[in-house]
Amino acid sequence: MFAQVVQTVEPVAESECRSRTRGVNCDFHIVVDDRPDQPPNAFQTLDRTGRPVIAFTVALIADARNADELAFVMGHEAAHHIEGHIARQGQNAVAGAILAGGLAVLLGGDQVLVDTVQRAGARVGARSYSKAFELEADALGTLITHRAGYDPLKGAVFFSRIPDPGDRFLGTHPPNAQRLETVRATVAGL
Repeated sequence: MFAQVVQTVEPVAESECRSRTRGVNCDFHIVVDDRPDQPPNAFQTLDRTGRPVIAFTVALIADARNADELAFVMGHEAAHHIEGHIARQGQNAVAGAILAGGLAVLLGGDQVLVDTVQRAGARVGARSYSKAFELEADALGTLITHRAGYDPLKGAVFFSRIPDPGDRFLGTHPPNAQRLETVRATVAGL
């Protein structure tokens, strides 16, 4: 089932990437992390050459109840790349470090304090928009899932089985109900 989803969703994600971006590598590389000790997870990253990589753990693949769920997760992770979330998160981290470090200098902090505050500022900056990034990826992932011929509403049922992160300050993911609502609203607009 996983191989079929990759075969179907990857070209749609690549096409969507090419139509929405300029000068961005849209040649997705889908990999499976087969280490048995890894929890259910999927993520998007870049390899050394800047090629986008979407990784799935074996546990996530085994936990998926249908192809729609796998397609939705793949569409969501591809959307992170298309939306430029890694670069945007890095920019937010730099801005947080500069702001916090500057404040520490203005308050008369020594270099050790300034360095510590800059690191904390970078962490806060990197997380400042992560919930919004997740919702953006949910919306575009819904579109990719739909265009690949899968049902994003069935795919998003995945959220009902994963722990709800709630709405924690500086949390990385929004509440599952908010994510489901984003999927529903996106589907309604298709």
